Amino acid sequence: MVTDSGQERDGAGALDAADDAMEDGADIALTVGEVSTLLGISVRALHHWDETGLVRPCRRSDANYRLYSEADVMRIQQVLVYRQTGMSLADIKMVLDEPDTDAMTHLRRQRELLQGQISHMQQMLSSIDMVMDIQQSGARISVAEMAEIWGTDWDPVYIEEARAQWGDTEEWAESYRRKARMTRADWERAHEETVALETALAKAMRSGVEPGSPEANALARWHRKDFNRWFEVSTSKQVLIARGYVADERYARYYDKRAPGLAAWLKDVIDAGARSEGVDPATATWE
Repeated sequence: MVTDSGQERDGAGALDAADDAMEDGADIALTVGEVSTLLGISVRALHHWDETGLVRPCRRSDANYRLYSEADVMRIQQVLVYRQTGMSLADIKMVLDEPDTDAMTHLRRQRELLQGQISHMQQMLSSIDMVMDIQQSGARISVAEMAEIWGTDWDPVYIEEARAQWGDTEEWAESYRRKARMTRADWERAHEETVALETALAKAMRSGVEPGSPEANALARWHRKDFNRWFEVSTSKQVLIARGYVADERYARYYDKRAPGLAAWLKDVIDAGARSEGVDPATATWE
């Protein structure tokens, strides 16, 4: 019996067998070498997948060379996509062999997995961009130290999103100039003061403080003062910043983790405080 070898890729007998298969009416009949070249996968891997039952070619030639049909090639492509998502070969085989699972179901599943990978990679890029920005600003504290101080509340994605929205403004440039001058002690103090503010906000909401009341207006001014650490925040700018607390689910989740409903309550407090200072939240502009 003649078996596959490392020379199967270039064997003339295999190509003759493929031609014979085409003449017999098969859709396609690709050799291991041809599939290897087409999909960029090694011959050795194809042999292994055949032996384990992951992808078995539909037929063999008279000379016992593997011949792959269109369906076989499609299955290999599915394996390659699943592999990119980190799935093991055993899990991939189990998924592909599920009964009553059609091609569209596999494609949707693969798309969801790949979309998750894209999101993860975008977050990684955001983190890298932020680190580069911090390094270029001449910061006196490392990214690791920032994460240590701010803990799980410190997410580089938030910074990247803010940079995308405000990165071309003078306020953004000023915030980086200030951050570059901050020592570890400055960052620790900033964290402590922000925690104190958020604790006071949550306590006030739980105790029934109404937006527009003197106590609530004082909290709105405290919130603006806390932001002024990074750049000068006017009442109008504060209103626009607060809109994101309810418009963006991640910011809402950040505040609501302190107290359910805190994000919406804080926005109402800031809006009411703005009215008391003669600023209409509906027409607020970044000025």
